Amino acid sequence: MTAAPTSPLVAEELAPFAVRRFTVEEYRRMGEIGLLTEEDRVELLEGWIVPKMNRTPLHDATVELLDDGLRSRLPALWRIRIQSAITAIDSEPEPDLAVVRRDVRSRLSRHPGAHDVALIVEVADTSLRRDRFKVEIYGRAEIPVYWIVNLIDRRIEVDGEPTGPDTAPGYRRRQDYGPGDSVPLVIGGLEIEQIAVRELLP
Repeated sequence: MTAAPTSPLVAEELAPFAVRRFTVEEYRRMGEIGLLTEEDRVELLEGWIVPKMNRTPLHDATVELLDDGLRSRLPALWRIRIQSAITAIDSEPEPDLAVVRRDVRSRLSRHPGAHDVALIVEVADTSLRRDRFKVEIYGRAEIPVYWIVNLIDRRIEVDGEPTGPDTAPGYRRRQDYGPGDSVPLVIGGLEIEQIAVRELLP
């Protein structure tokens, strides 16, 4: 597999932590043979093995609010995974929350891929810059909808219409929703309902 070009942000922020770029298969193999363990707290972003950001109490409490706010609204065929890996083209990030197809047994030997995922949510305080960079990763992988719950500016940044593996990957549409707005919950291409942003923010 040929890795996608590295963006300037990756080179600046992530490269100092990496020895070289790895494929998803190489990264998984390191886990299988014990070179990487859960204690390492890393993820694969555009071929770089990078440390995961430290999580604050506010961050983790917001993930719980999102779980409470979304779980009961999901259609029967969908479920929530929290801080678990998904597989993209040259990355294996562990988003704060992902809405995936409920068919767990189809994934006993693999992580969910883009065709399994309806929505990815990242909660951003100290990680805002990195989470905005992930627009490229998720857009290239054709994740349908990507939310950044921006705790710094108290809004939800919603990206939709992924480009796929484009020369400038990302999303064609972005809209921000503040505390006085309602954000549309779109699952499988259908708007399920509008959720008050203040219900999801701490």
